[in-house]
This record gives sequence, C-alpha cells and structure tokens, in this order.
Amino acid sequence: MGDAPEPKRPQTEVAEETFVGSIDQGTTSTRFVIFNSNGEPVASHQMGFENIHPESGWHEHDPYELLQTVETCIENATKKLTEKGLDTAKIHAIGVTNQRETTVLWDKNTGEPLYNAIVWPDTRTKSLVRELKAKQGSDKLLELCGLPLSTYPSSVKLLWLLQNNETVKAAYDDGRLAFGTIDTWLIYKLNGGVERRGDPVYVTDPTNASRTMFMNLRTLKYDDELLSFFGIDRQKMSLPEIVPSSHPTAFGALSRGPLKGVPIAGCLGDQSSALVGQLGFKPGQAKNTYGTGCFLLYNVGNKPVISKSGLLATVAYDFGDGNPIYALEGSVAVAGSGVTFLLNNLGLIETSKAIDEVALSVPDNGGVYFVTAFSGLFAPYWIDDAKGTVFGLTAHSQKGHIARATLEAACHQTAAILDAMAKDSGRELSSLAVDGGLSNSDLCMQTQADLTGIRVDRPAMRETTSLGAAIAAGLATGVWSSIDDLKSINSTNRTIFEPKAGKEERAQSRKMWERAVEMCRGWIRDD
Repeated sequence: MGDAPEPKRPQTEVAEETFVGSIDQGTTSTRFVIFNSNGEPVASHQMGFENIHPESGWHEHDPYELLQTVETCIENATKKLTEKGLDTAKIHAIGVTNQRETTVLWDKNTGEPLYNAIVWPDTRTKSLVRELKAKQGSDKLLELCGLPLSTYPSSVKLLWLLQNNETVKAAYDDGRLAFGTIDTWLIYKLNGGVERRGDPVYVTDPTNASRTMFMNLRTLKYDDELLSFFGIDRQKMSLPEIVPSSHPTAFGALSRGPLKGVPIAGCLGDQSSALVGQLGFKPGQAKNTYGTGCFLLYNVGNKPVISKSGLLATVAYDFGDGNPIYALEGSVAVAGSGVTFLLNNLGLIETSKAIDEVALSVPDNGGVYFVTAFSGLFAPYWIDDAKGTVFGLTAHSQKGHIARATLEAACHQTAAILDAMAKDSGRELSSLAVDGGLSNSDLCMQTQADLTGIRVDRPAMRETTSLGAAIAAGLATGVWSSIDDLKSINSTNRTIFEPKAGKEERAQSRKMWERAVEMCRGWIRDD
C-alpha cells in the first residue's frame, strides 16, 4: 500500500445530536464507550477476559478473545443507547485505542493467529535483551526510535517468537508472516480480514508504531537501520502501513454487527489517547494514567526530545496536518495491578475499591516500602533483574501498611519520572492531570501530590483514554472542526489535590524509596 493522503476535514455541518464510539482495548478489560458531541459518555459496556501466564514472567492474550470482547461490547453498548431512546444511526464514527507493545502475529493468507498475543509486561525476553544490548549498533537505537532496549517494545517479542516458535519461523521463511500491535489486529479483523472485498485493511498509526522500535521517530516511517539491527527482512514479513492517527478513510469501517458500515476514523495507543482526552495539546502539559500500569506523558511539541534520564521519546499524536506532536514518557509497570495483587494473590483486601479503607486503617506506612517490580522496573530505572520486594516489615506491620506501601509505590515511581522529565525538558510541572482506575483513590492522589510537591488535577469524567480516541475519530469526520472546538470538554467539576507534606517529610520518604530500589536489584541472575 502507498502512503495515505493527509485527511481533509469535512466541511459539512454535523447534526447537533451526533455520537462517536470508542473501542478501548486494555490489558485486563475491553470497553466500548459512546460519546455525544459534548464529549460526555451516553452509553458504554465493559468486560474482562483471560490473562494467560503459561510460565513465570510470561503474559499472553488470546487474539480472538480480544476481538470477541470488542464485538460484544459494541453490541451491548449500542443496545443500551437504543434503550435510552437514542438512535444508533447517529453514531458518526468510531475511534480505537489500545494497549501498546502487545504483539500479534498471523498468517496473512488465512488471517489466523500463529501464537497468542505477547503482552507488553511480558519478561521472557530478558536474556535476549541482554544479548541485543551487547550487539554492535545498539547504542544508536535510542536516537533513531526513542526507545531503549528492554523487554517492553514489540521488536524483542517478535524476535523471541522467531527464535523459539517453529510455526512463526516457518511463516516468516515462507513470506506469510503478518506483524501487528493490537490496533492493527483489531482493525484488520473488524474490517473483515482476508474475507474483505479488495485488500485487507492493514494499518497502524504513529503512536503505536513508535512502540515497536521499527519506526524512525522523525520520518514516521519504518527504518532500514532499525530493521537490520533486529535481523528483520521486509521481504519475509509484512508490516502495517503507518497512517495518521486521525483519518476519515484509512482505517476502513465495521464489516458486521449493529454498527456495520460505520467508519473507523481514529487510532491512538492508549497513553497517547489519554493525553488527547485530557486535552494536552500544548507543550508542557502532562497527564498520568493510573491503570494496570502507570504512564506519564509530557507534551514536548513538534520535535522529539531524546531523554538523557531514562525516559522514552514517543509520538503523542499525529492528526494528519503535517505537524506530528511528540512526548516524553515514563512507564511504571505496576499500578492498579498492584492492588489486584493484594486482592487476588494475598487476600489483603476484599475488593479493589476497598484499598483506601484498608490503607486508612493505619496512619502511615509504618516504615514499609513495597517495590512492585513484578516485571522488573521501568522508567527511569530500567532494572530488568529486579523482583517485587517488601522492605521494613516488623512484628507490628499490618495489612494496612502493605496497602499504603502498594499505593505509594506507584506514586514514588511517578515522582521519579517527573524529576527526570524536568531534567530533560528544563521545565518543572505545576500541575499533573490524572485519570485511570487508580485515580479514583483519593488517598493515592493525595499521596501523589505530597510526594511530588505539585497539585494533582482529576477530572470528573475519567474515561479520558476512550475520549481521546473518540476525539481523533470526530476530528477526522467533522464532529469537531478543530482542536479549538474541544476547549470546554470535561472541564467542569475537576478535583484538585494540593500538596500537604512538608519538604523534609517528602525528601525523607523519597530517600527511603530510592534505598529500597537499590536493594531490590539483582534478584534475577545467571549464576
């Protein structure tokens, strides 16, 4: 396929009662949210699916189960819209937002997956990453693609499968192998896959492509030097075409179901989508999403900033106007999943929502620090050989102390990322916009303000990741004519958490956390 043309913004007026749907496919659940033209959710449906852990450190999804949850959520959300007396025919477009780095491989002739999707926190590639770091040319990767070598990006997941799975290797050798992140897989299948009339819709956007280590951050095209480093022959493997994040035709349309024929017009990786949903369109604006992991994006404008402090450089969004916007990103592997660990693995809380109640049963953390390095530590540390470690336990420690330490772990890592961002950008934040499931915890958000010394700004409507994809689709199809039309969206009833802790208290807590991080190193060693 050739390069997609820049989208032309429709000039026709859209009826006032217009809706935009958003497919939000995450690590632990899928949802479909329908927004009105004021950016307010009017109907939605959410469902979970199986997270598969065949071995320690391995994390997989069934690609077909992900597709099935998307289609079920669309069906149920549209049914709820109808039950409210609203017309599904007024759903103007659909956006897609998705977990990034998660890698799907399929046979391009049959459209069938060749293996389960390998999910972004999977660490089976840790020894492979060490080998790649020692390879000539590894020092050039960060400047080209913005990502350091780690277990995180899609490239190493693909390489592991090529080296360890005969079915995948055979497809590669035969030239049948199709590669994609979750956005590509879903859009391909939602359009009908190989059964679609004409060529299958096989695309991705720069926010997702920038997480593969195959795309040049400046050209927004696949880079031969990057592909060569990983030993990828483009004659043997298909890569999806990279198109703008907001486009009226490039992503095709739904091929079946209650919204058959509705165009897919927006696509953003979930963290970029949350930045768009928080209206972070100006350089210097930042958001942190407290989901399964914790992801902080800082808008740096129309030129990428390559971090010297352990952060990632990524594409924030590309609305097809020839002016892609970039971001610095810091990723924490464990945030909401730490609470899930207390619930499912340790039984310390009865429900995820009970985390505040249990944590508030004690006045402070009692000297307990929990480095939640279940998948190593991400930015700004990048410690692959760490394991989850609890420090400071005494005979007087209670479950409330561990609950507090779990919340504080996400906040400490966010504070470290903010320090690195200030260092790289030369500008300190005055406010942090937040969203995601764990942002519902008042205690967690107050702790975040106390540990960073900056105010935390939480919107009343926290479906900002879903909203971002809807905005991308709506901009491509005339629901909103420009970014200026979005100023009033989700702007009322925001909650502000002001820092309450003093400088000395903050510094002491941060010091103890950094000590715990240093002590958690080296649990995974090849003796």
